Amino acid sequence: MKNKKLLITLVALVIIVAGAIVVPKLSSDKKDKSVDSKNLQVGVLQFVTHPALDEIYKGVQDGLSDEGFKDVKINFLNGEADQSKLQTMSKELVSQKNDVLVGIATPSAQSLANATDTIPIVMGAVSDPVGAKLVSNLKKPDKNVTGVSDKFPIDKQLDLMRQILPELKTVGVLYSSSEDNSKSQVAEFKKAAEAAGIQVVEYAVPSTNEISSTVEVAVGKVDAIYTPMDNTIASAFPTVISVANKAKKPVFPSVDTMVEQGGLAAVAINQHDLGVATGKMAAKILNGEKVADIPVEEFSKVKPIINENAAKELGINIPDSVAKDADKVK
Repeated sequence: MKNKKLLITLVALVIIVAGAIVVPKLSSDKKDKSVDSKNLQVGVLQFVTHPALDEIYKGVQDGLSDEGFKDVKINFLNGEADQSKLQTMSKELVSQKNDVLVGIATPSAQSLANATDTIPIVMGAVSDPVGAKLVSNLKKPDKNVTGVSDKFPIDKQLDLMRQILPELKTVGVLYSSSEDNSKSQVAEFKKAAEAAGIQVVEYAVPSTNEISSTVEVAVGKVDAIYTPMDNTIASAFPTVISVANKAKKPVFPSVDTMVEQGGLAAVAINQHDLGVATGKMAAKILNGEKVADIPVEEFSKVKPIINENAAKELGINIPDSVAKDADKVK
């Protein structure tokens, strides 16, 4: 009996001693992990300053924070639509040895991909990743690039336009001739619109300098203007609205922030939510997941948004069938 009590006492002592060793070790490991996360770096390259991309960047920060990377160092650079700057900045972010790179908009992601084939890259706001040659397979990225695609729901946007303007016959599509991302959207929109009996007139501009004069020509020939997700147009969107409003022609953009700036309506992706998804994908990589194991996410969360002030100024009545389900900008 004595021996049994002694054995129980010894086992209890062993457990207590082991606990005293293991618990501090686990606590130390957690502490070390926290310290390590503070030493991680994320390089972010934004193509240009405009509200949509600015919202995506805020979302990236929030997405990282949501996943526990509140203290991660973010090295942010903005190319301001200058291709030579994008190339220089991409090399700078690579030389900083960031743990993951984020490219906001297609030109930024392409520039980063040209600068490194080893550092993981997460693309945000890229409508056609395959066409942009960033990936060859959305489900199984075969390079160092994955991310979030914001492929626009052309069919839903076209349906919205026809509900608001039942007599719609001609649409002018305004886009940048230098953005591959835009060209694929225009081709898809044109195919869908013409199948619905709507004539499409393309208006491509090489830079923001030609936007005002191009819109002045367009509003005299079409019933409405459609703008795809295009950074050049987004950068000068107030100019587009100013010219179109004078001619009482509605503008249907593809981004929620552009409706807020005066566009009439869109079935739009929330840019901040898109950024959050991008940030969370970057967090996966920081947590040790490999790019090859992270499929490209096709962000499809969309909702109609209408600008009631724009509708009033243009004398356009928004049908109840549209208004009841839409977010509203006043």
